[in-house]
Amino acid sequence: MLKESESANNTLLSIFISLKKYLENRYQKCRSALFTPIDNSQLILFRIVFGILISWHCIQCIMNEWVRRNFILPTYTFSHIGMEWLQPLPGEGMHYYFYFMALLGVFISIGLFYRWSLGLFTLLWAGAYFMQKTAYNNHYYLLLLVCIIMLFLPANASHSVDARRNPDIRSNTVPSWCIWVMILQIAIVYFFATVAKLYSGWLDGSFTKGMLHKNVIPLLENLYNQQWFYLFIAYAGILFDLLIVPALLWHKTRKYAFMASLFFHLFNKLHLGIGIFPFMALSFSIFFFPPETIRKLFFRNRTAVEKTPLKPDYGRKIVLYFFIPFFIFQVLCPLRHWVIKGDVLWTEEGHRLSWRMMLRNRSGYTKFLVVNNETGKQHYFKLKKLLTKKQIRGMQTKPDMIWQTAQKIKEHYQLKGKKVSIYIDSKVAINKKQLRRLIDPNVDFAKAEWNYFSHNEWILLYD
Repeated sequence: MLKESESANNTLLSIFISLKKYLENRYQKCRSALFTPIDNSQLILFRIVFGILISWHCIQCIMNEWVRRNFILPTYTFSHIGMEWLQPLPGEGMHYYFYFMALLGVFISIGLFYRWSLGLFTLLWAGAYFMQKTAYNNHYYLLLLVCIIMLFLPANASHSVDARRNPDIRSNTVPSWCIWVMILQIAIVYFFATVAKLYSGWLDGSFTKGMLHKNVIPLLENLYNQQWFYLFIAYAGILFDLLIVPALLWHKTRKYAFMASLFFHLFNKLHLGIGIFPFMALSFSIFFFPPETIRKLFFRNRTAVEKTPLKPDYGRKIVLYFFIPFFIFQVLCPLRHWVIKGDVLWTEEGHRLSWRMMLRNRSGYTKFLVVNNETGKQHYFKLKKLLTKKQIRGMQTKPDMIWQTAQKIKEHYQLKGKKVSIYIDSKVAINKKQLRRLIDPNVDFAKAEWNYFSHNEWILLYD
């Protein structure tokens, strides 16, 4: 028995030692892969393109009246809950705000005061993003995340004004983790976008049918009415989101994947608008092509990669203490709706910051019944007193904005010295299907609170 016990212990010890060696070997390979210096042409080109895109976007926001409609005309903007202190600049101030961001985009592109320019742009864009939800878009959140990532990358080490002014920062190399963090970010976006589409309203083509009919091309109107076509678009969207990153990573399918990406994003631009996102998504393709290819195509006069390696484990602390927690959050945040009671498609709780993009159409109405607690008189509040038409359209199907509107109505009467109760009549349909009551009509919203991290019981649930 003793010999058998010793033999078993020796076997376990042998397995443990082998496993330890295997893990150490994998760790060393991973460490080597992440910190090996490579040609930085991908990062340099992306910086140039990214700066141009954000500058163009800010100018476009001014020229197409987006800034005026969302920041200047409203007397109240739907800031993210908890950030009500973020308010637009008075008068025409938000126009200057966006002009300044456009200038910072130019500085980023040419690499002038790169980190200061990018850092300031990140703060200003975060302010604009959290300041209003009427025109909420997940792509604006992606832009913020990309800015944060770029702050930690030496994207001004070449072909920049900074590198000319300060030769000490000049370099033709970058540790490979700088490329992989960008690839991982876009992979997370596409993965969760795929998962979000796996629901009945997408799988039966309801949403894609409605989407196609918003911007019908006359010559293709008959095609858009065909069931097979909008079902094809629905399932092609799922397959694209699921496979595009692996297809771009594999050299044998990369060119075809890029062409598919080009068609997909230009199609979305034509039918959905969605600002600069199609072009920003295409710009991510830069990181999937070999750096030598990028250098030959865009930096022909540039010398080959320098022989001198970077410092050992360059950026190791940044990876360990920033990017690992950053991406853990990126993975967990879109999953939070699974621990909140109810279907996120209906309740919207956990919808934001979760890559649930262009996924459903919400329609319906919301009315606010105000009851004077002293006289008992009641009437429906005229929303035009507080909100613009665009704000009313955006608010009336979204629980968080409905709650915020009720609080503003309460504040409106408090300023007059009146105590009121507020009851809500709200019905919503998803993808033009049956209208259902969204809000419990018996709850007094003058007293209701917003729970950001779990289900709000005044949102009605259905099986």
